[in-house]
Amino acid sequence: MAIDYDNAHHLDAENLAEQGIAKAYNDVLPELRQYVKNPIAIHQSVDAYATRYAVHAAGQELVIYGPDIPGSEDKSWGTATYVFFKIINDQLASSDVRFYALNGGNDLFGIFLTPSQAEDAKRSLPTRADWPYLPDAEWPWYGQYH
Repeated sequence: MAIDYDNAHHLDAENLAEQGIAKAYNDVLPELRQYVKNPIAIHQSVDAYATRYAVHAAGQELVIYGPDIPGSEDKSWGTATYVFFKIINDQLASSDVRFYALNGGNDLFGIFLTPSQAEDAKRSLPTRADWPYLPDAEWPWYGQYH
């Protein structure tokens, strides 16, 4: 099964890291509601003076970057990607779908797939970097196949 890229959401990791998680979440929310009856509300906190950006979701503060986390600005694209997908996939825990990442960086997309659809897509895509993946917090690849 090939991936239907028309169903993918363009996210752009740079946009996520530049205080764009709430906007991207609102863009994905209509489709998320097909799988989650009551999606959580999220909000962002930005402190321009301290150069700090965090997202609040389900009682957690998820820091994208801040002065108290060494190197966090350099890793903000990956961290923002991980946090964004974590917020959505935590809500999908009892669903039969997950929100998979495609590509990364400025070409980051997200798509709802079942695990078997993701495995089928891997078999149909010869390049590992094109495979759908579930982002993790591990620098430098954040879960992306390479």
